Amino acid sequence: MPKSYFLVRAVVAAPLRDKFDHWYSADHLPRALKDFKAEKCWRFWSEAEAGVHYAVYQFADKARLDAALASEGFKELVADFNRSWPSGVTRTRDIVTLVEEREAS
Repeated sequence: MPKSYFLVRAVVAAPLRDKFDHWYSADHLPRALKDFKAEKCWRFWSEAEAGVHYAVYQFADKARLDAALASEGFKELVADFNRSWPSGVTRTRDIVTLVEEREAS
């Protein structure tokens, strides 16, 4: 089965960036990884768009990703995010499935 990924793109207002970065690293990401039961996760700050943050969670397959998104843990994570960032941060989510992977030769 191909890997599936849950992507979260957040646009963070400049004055909140340091606080958001610390919160995501110390609180949200560890909790999300545990609650989602993802295989692993990554975080990125965009070099092309100031204030754009990405979090990517890898799952063994689409069924496991779907189960994570249907869980109470996911609902609690969303509620915590909304409480922590009522303004100054907007986000979108996407689900993608790996269709091809190559190694350099």
